[in-house]
Amino acid sequence: MATTVISLLGTNLDRRGKNAKRWEKWRPTVALCQQTELPINKLILLYEANFKNLAKQVKEDIATVSPITTVILYEVSFSDPWDFGAVYSELFDFSQKYSFNVDEEDYLIHITTGTHVAQICLYLLTETHYLPGKLFQTSPGNKDNPSVGKFQIIDLDLSKYDQIASRFNQLRIEGVDYLKSGIQTQNSQFNKMIAELEKVSVLSCEPMLISGPTGAGKTQLVKRIYELKKQRGQISGKLIVINCATLHGDKAMSTLFGHRKGAFTGANSARNGVLLEADSGLLFLDEVGELGLDEQAMLLRAIEEKSYLPLGADFEVQSNFQLIAGTNRDLNKMVRDRLFREDLLARINLWCYQLPSLKDRIEDLEPNLDYELQKFTNKAGFLVSFNKAARERYLTFAMSPAATWKANFRDLNSSVTRMATLSEGGRISEKLVIDEIERLKNDWKNEQTSVYPEQIVQSLLGDNATQIDLFDQFMLSAIIEVCQHSQSMAEAGRKLFNVSRLNKKSTNDSHRLKQVLQKYGLSFDDLRNF
Repeated sequence: MATTVISLLGTNLDRRGKNAKRWEKWRPTVALCQQTELPINKLILLYEANFKNLAKQVKEDIATVSPITTVILYEVSFSDPWDFGAVYSELFDFSQKYSFNVDEEDYLIHITTGTHVAQICLYLLTETHYLPGKLFQTSPGNKDNPSVGKFQIIDLDLSKYDQIASRFNQLRIEGVDYLKSGIQTQNSQFNKMIAELEKVSVLSCEPMLISGPTGAGKTQLVKRIYELKKQRGQISGKLIVINCATLHGDKAMSTLFGHRKGAFTGANSARNGVLLEADSGLLFLDEVGELGLDEQAMLLRAIEEKSYLPLGADFEVQSNFQLIAGTNRDLNKMVRDRLFREDLLARINLWCYQLPSLKDRIEDLEPNLDYELQKFTNKAGFLVSFNKAARERYLTFAMSPAATWKANFRDLNSSVTRMATLSEGGRISEKLVIDEIERLKNDWKNEQTSVYPEQIVQSLLGDNATQIDLFDQFMLSAIIEVCQHSQSMAEAGRKLFNVSRLNKKSTNDSHRLKQVLQKYGLSFDDLRNF
């Protein structure tokens, strides 16, 4: 492969006069073509018009010391060589106009000459691959070889540097762990989603859409995203959280976009609105599907143009905010029903994440239980924990089909708060767990569930359930339900044998039920505590 160098003319270091003494001094552009270990096939020398004669002299001198090097003079125009915008724009234009041939040429970007501003611009253009090469640096030699000097090639592929790659990987892991609040979750789909969300959070300022059932943790996740973005220096403004379900009529417009005094009845003073409050920050509009079509139209323009017109105002205001929208509704269906703007959905749906319910990632319940206990401990100022038997009983119920967790993590938080508050000496006992299970069952008893009998039996018996006929599984699930709603085995027996017991001279309902349960290796207490 041929080697091509792109370099700026050094207006000071490359200017050493025209007499023979110039060969005794180090001239970076000439010296880079004198490196015996790195033959240069082509040099693209960028120069400004007023230094054309110097560029020609350097080209002639290179022809003397390195006949194999073809020097191409390329004129650039820096209106102000110390103005970052002007220099970057000119060098960027060069990167777009020049025809690179990466299949046949290796490119080196010489960053020794030019102003510091130009050197920074060359670095940025190389780092972003607009200039497809490696950085190349030269420096003066020692007293025995002052004019040729030495060189160094800098490869910006950080994956080749083990220590740096390891550090960045650790930052990524820490970012993912931060978004999960330090909870060591096991659900593979959830973990995959959070890993992508971490990348998007620190690299993108485009809108996001986070959907999921109420209580799945949307607001908590957004707070962590905000903190992560702030840590990485991507945003500097505030986090503003608004539940759109609470906004109606003029209040919706005013809350979002602000108003001027007298804009409507009751507007006795001006108001900025949350979009302006979120300038340079993050705006979380939860339940975005509750917004009216007028508010949706204004929001779309504010996202795209970063400007909008407050109520009653004559002039637009600017706000550069990042939007995260949250919803527990099917926005695509709302679009079909003409309740949500299709163009707004397309704009906020660039990054879309569906948070699963607690029931859908039940394997993560135990680490979340520990997280809730730690959170209560931090707030209360004293340590709270389960005794072993209490923890096992709570987890058995919590991960069973009988636990619906209809409010998701809010139910879990409330449950832990109740038990921790009532605990004696910071220890949650079995009795507290039993009482809490009854409370949760009562809270959920009117909820319609889609739990099938075979799921209930499998949860209770594990792999042994596969040895039982489906007919018997349906019967056993009914027995389980009766026992769970009975105070004693005798009461459950009377309910289950309500007809046949009338034909017996002597009834022992408890014994009959006990025999049925023993067939499956179960006891009444097993079912009551399930």
